[in-house]
Amino acid sequence: MILEIVDISIDPAKKADFEKAVAAGIADAIAPAKGFHAYKLNAGIEKPGRYILMIYWETLENHTVDFRESEAFPRWRSHVGPFFLQPPVVEHFELVSQN
Repeated sequence: MILEIVDISIDPAKKADFEKAVAAGIADAIAPAKGFHAYKLNAGIEKPGRYILMIYWETLENHTVDFRESEAFPRWRSHVGPFFLQPPVVEHFELVSQN
């Protein structure tokens, strides 16, 4: 299992619309993608316009190749991209330990 972490900054005044756009974009473009398992969206407390989006993929290639190189990626960005104050920072992690 691969965890994609996306660090996103938006205008805090647009929080409600952004959260709806994420849900719509996930349903439309990401949930049907090969290897998608689940997602979580967390809103910053100290920085109200900051979000951490966590997407769980079966493999790294499911995200970087199967999704990013498909027509679904531009659909996803059409939902959420207009809210970005700057390009999001994306990193991938693998589970090494858990309780």
